[in-house]
Amino acid sequence: MKKKSIVTFGFLLAFIACQTYKDIPTYQKVESWRVKQVQASPQQTGGDADQGFAYMVQGDYVGGGIPYQIFKKQSKRLLKKFPYENIYQQDIPYFLNVFETDEHVKVITGNCFTCHAAPINGKLFYGVGNYYSDYRKNMTFFAKSTNAFMQLRFGKKSAEWSAYQDFGRFFKGTAPAIVTGQIGINPAARLAEACMKHRNPEDLTYIEKPYYDTEGYNIGSDVPPLWHVKKKNVLYYTGVGQGDFTKLLMQASVLGIPDSTYARQVQQNFVDVLAWLSALEAPKYPYKVNQTDALAGKEIFEDHCSKCHGTYGALETYPNKIIAIDVVKTDSLYAAYAMQSGITKWYNESWFATSLPKSSLTPSYGYIAPPLDGIWATAPYLHNGSVPTLEDLLHSSQRPTYWKRNLNNYDFDEQKVGWKYIKKANGISRFTYDTTLPGYSNVGHYFGDDLTTEERKAVIEYLKTL
Repeated sequence: MKKKSIVTFGFLLAFIACQTYKDIPTYQKVESWRVKQVQASPQQTGGDADQGFAYMVQGDYVGGGIPYQIFKKQSKRLLKKFPYENIYQQDIPYFLNVFETDEHVKVITGNCFTCHAAPINGKLFYGVGNYYSDYRKNMTFFAKSTNAFMQLRFGKKSAEWSAYQDFGRFFKGTAPAIVTGQIGINPAARLAEACMKHRNPEDLTYIEKPYYDTEGYNIGSDVPPLWHVKKKNVLYYTGVGQGDFTKLLMQASVLGIPDSTYARQVQQNFVDVLAWLSALEAPKYPYKVNQTDALAGKEIFEDHCSKCHGTYGALETYPNKIIAIDVVKTDSLYAAYAMQSGITKWYNESWFATSLPKSSLTPSYGYIAPPLDGIWATAPYLHNGSVPTLEDLLHSSQRPTYWKRNLNNYDFDEQKVGWKYIKKANGISRFTYDTTLPGYSNVGHYFGDDLTTEERKAVIEYLKTL
């Protein structure tokens, strides 16, 4: 069954053009720590998990969108390409929401599962990162054309324009900012950055003049699985998101909500979303496991890996450790960008940080060592998705510089655990992952190199069971 990339807004076409890079950020290191163990913050409890899921797939948390009446045919065409229906509305794909705005206009927009769901072996899994993403085409022309069409079709005094306006201005503003130069990478952090710089921090209303500047070069990331949220004390790869999770998780709402009054309604509904995330479990490994090797691998894992990644089984632990770049040695550009982005000051002065329940952005020059539940389903690996399999991750010398995977199906490698791929001689092919691009190198995390071949095999077998 043929699959194509799902884009940020859910209903946009697959991106196909490559980005040229410039203005690559640098960071002058001033910290000397090696490991930070982050303590938990109070969270909103008592939500309804079922209502949380329902809100994610039919809620109005993006605020506005394109009038459904003019997108109905395109929605049906998308459903043929992505034959997994929205549970609450069977004529649209799972990654789209249709809802009625305050102006009584039915609109359509992308939902959380645009980025946080994907099919594996013909079954749709909610919570897994969308590894088919392709954000390499600049959609600015499309965004401007859509805005012009909406004005001509409905007029600026219409209810349809009112329902679309906030979404449309941010669609136009984010389109050039979220372009990546890499296949399979998600620009979620840049999307938030591009939206927030055009919002008044106090009440989240639109401002024409940007509150801060952004770098010309966009660094995307792999999408972490949502079932890890319940174990984490901080969010995002660098552990920058601290405090209340309902506010941190709802940041995509800045794409189309009008102000902080609307944001408050969204935040209250995200108490239910957090309950759903807390109940979400990792998918079980669907293939055979050599239990003898897995048992041996468990002992090796607990000796070599559990200090950062936690323990699993009857008594699970997870230490919530941010590991400094000097220790983990993975590509530092994503962390460097977080250290200097203007979004930090904006956020910490904004409604998100100054009203209850409070959240904040506290960047660190390092990456959090994630939980490993369901790791078999989360390839490719590292924060930038540069390593296609667990075997390559644990044996750094065999990591491919240029590699191409099957984009039409989830082509799983049971032995190496991850994507089956072919090595390429260069990154010219548009569907090849190029680890020579800034921010996307496959260096670091050398902790498995000291293991023998048999030890490495045993650890991989154990990881299948998590």
